[in-house]
Amino acid sequence: MSDPRVHQADAELEAPSTRHQSQWRATVSALLANRLAVFGLVMLTALVLTALFADLLIRQPINAQNLADRFAPPSSQYWFGTDDLGRDVFSRVVVGARVSLQVGVVSVGISLVAGTLIGLWAGYRGGWIDTVWMRAMDVLFAFPVILLAIALVAVLGPSLRNTMIAVGIVFTPIFARVVRGSVLSVREELHVRAVRSLGASDRRIILRHVLPNVAAPIIVQASLSLAFAILTEAALSYIGVGVQPPDPAWGYMLSDAQRFQRQGWWLSVFPGAAIFLSVMAFNLLGDGLRDALDPKQRSVIESRGVE
Repeated sequence: MSDPRVHQADAELEAPSTRHQSQWRATVSALLANRLAVFGLVMLTALVLTALFADLLIRQPINAQNLADRFAPPSSQYWFGTDDLGRDVFSRVVVGARVSLQVGVVSVGISLVAGTLIGLWAGYRGGWIDTVWMRAMDVLFAFPVILLAIALVAVLGPSLRNTMIAVGIVFTPIFARVVRGSVLSVREELHVRAVRSLGASDRRIILRHVLPNVAAPIIVQASLSLAFAILTEAALSYIGVGVQPPDPAWGYMLSDAQRFQRQGWWLSVFPGAAIFLSVMAFNLLGDGLRDALDPKQRSVIESRGVE
């Protein structure tokens, strides 16, 4: 049975929960006061809605071929024109949003969970555990992202599932390093040392006192990593080792369009614009979250709002 003093200490430390809630409200207010972050959030919402309701938005089946309308320019019938097989580019770009968002969310979810667990345990325990795990992360981090992802996909085999796994592995060291750095400072704070001195278990300390205090950098890193995950997936599909046809991945559509630049400028413009806008949305939101979660930046934003 755990020491009742531990529960008492937990209760005393959780008493200022209203203060934490007010801090989060201030964070949301600061985020909404950032026009660029709001713009990114609006674009991100549009991307999510497009991915969720892609089946309702498409005008033609994504793989339906109409050779009589090959390289048809954008028109009222084909909003984004057609490709070399007469397929509707608009429908393929819309469904491609679902593919890209799926790869981004799943791969970042993998790296977030794995990296957070490694960073929490290594940073809190220290010693040889920290050394072993961080050296392993440094080895992965030493490789360029794209090259490591290509190598992993080559081993696993090109497919949507393996692309998500490869991208998830590639971004794990980033989360591990971010979380570990935050834990190193939090673990020596007075309230953590007090609970540890009362005999609280490591699991209890990590889950109730360390993890909540490192949530902010994890959230910011996740939003930024989503942008890079979409870019990485597009790059892998572009060189033919990512999502495989006939799935309409944006990167593969760009690669396919490269052969037909003279026949149709729209073949590369629309999937390229989709990648650009998606990455920009996540980056703007990530920058806004970083500023809103930073007390110094938040105070500056709030003072501007007052003025």
